[in-house]
Amino acid sequence: MIVWKKLSQKERQERIEKALDGNVNFAHDSSLGYPASKLDGKVFYSDAPFLKDAPTLKAYVANPNHIGCHTFGSSEKAFSGTQEIEREVLNVLAVDIFKAKPDSFDGYIAPGGTEANIQAIWMYRNYFINELGANPNEIVIIASEDTHYSIPKASNLLMINWLKIPVAFQTRLIDTDALESIIVNAKNEGKKYFIVVSNMGTTMFGAIDNPDDYIQILEKYQLDFKLHIDGAYGGFVYPISNKDSVINFENPKISSVTIDAHKMLQAPYGTGIFICRKGLIENVLTKEAEYVEGMDLTLCGSRSGSNAIAVWMILFTYGPFGWCEKIRILQMRTEWLCEQLDALNVKYFREPFMNIVTIQAEYITEQLEEKYDLVPQKHDENNKWYKIVIMDHVEVDHLSTFITDLKVTLNAKKGIKDKV
Repeated sequence: MIVWKKLSQKERQERIEKALDGNVNFAHDSSLGYPASKLDGKVFYSDAPFLKDAPTLKAYVANPNHIGCHTFGSSEKAFSGTQEIEREVLNVLAVDIFKAKPDSFDGYIAPGGTEANIQAIWMYRNYFINELGANPNEIVIIASEDTHYSIPKASNLLMINWLKIPVAFQTRLIDTDALESIIVNAKNEGKKYFIVVSNMGTTMFGAIDNPDDYIQILEKYQLDFKLHIDGAYGGFVYPISNKDSVINFENPKISSVTIDAHKMLQAPYGTGIFICRKGLIENVLTKEAEYVEGMDLTLCGSRSGSNAIAVWMILFTYGPFGWCEKIRILQMRTEWLCEQLDALNVKYFREPFMNIVTIQAEYITEQLEEKYDLVPQKHDENNKWYKIVIMDHVEVDHLSTFITDLKVTLNAKKGIKDKV
């Protein structure tokens, strides 16, 4: 690890204090030009004694604005202290987890994985237009049918067609024959530039796409493409649990990645992360943002610096070994659940390195769904799956109780069949 390490509580507190000291202090400084301030003092007490030992909350009250992208060019100097914290977070993720070379990437902490995915597609659309002279009608998105809904949302917003690639029902693997046929048809219809979204942990199944499925076919037909990894769910799990993972920036065909800190990392909601290779993000530079130092390269514009501090605090509280241990515990709980389901002959899907177990709907009654807040693939009569996500709060005791109730359900069904 180059950047990521475990720090003591005192070291973390001193680092955040130093970062806040590097920012404008709206309580004391004569800062007349910013349409911003600390949080309203009548509601949020900046002098509350507990804030002294709560650096994340102190940063929240200080209200740093991380508008812009702090890995590219200049940024608003009023918040330079906490911008450095954001850069440290991005270095941990890009270099230590996704194996980018230092200083070879750009990125920012976005208000969620949805924006980060849209940012990627927006960036690639503009890249193809700016660098290759593409007509927007010649650009298309390709992603599997299991991909996150942010992709069709991006398709709608940016007015680019999304080609939905079917997957096998049991394995959730991409149907490569269908993929090739869809790409060939798109080429014949005049599509020349492909924005690929490959999943690292689909929302419903935790399935991992093989990026080479896309790469090999697109290169076979000599088509221009950019490849984005949607690791919003799996980004803090799969590279840790699968030490042999090659889905990272060591693969020259992968140009960007999305991760969500508000899922596995348990950061506050609204904490997505976007990382891309150098030479790409300038395609979404908004030159009209002239009053912003460095202008703006993000979809959202203003965003809370306290989210960057929350992610930093979590990463540097655990360190790489502590985080690896946490993921291993979740993996063990997931494996325990799978063993129980196997013993009951219940059909399910589980990617071996992930902590999602998705059970076929025929085994789940309405009572089980309600009691355990199981999430269906579809909220209608056509639903085929229910998922269980083994998060930090889901212990073996919870899973054992579920298995006991599931046995009762299965035995009741069996009894009815025997009578018939």
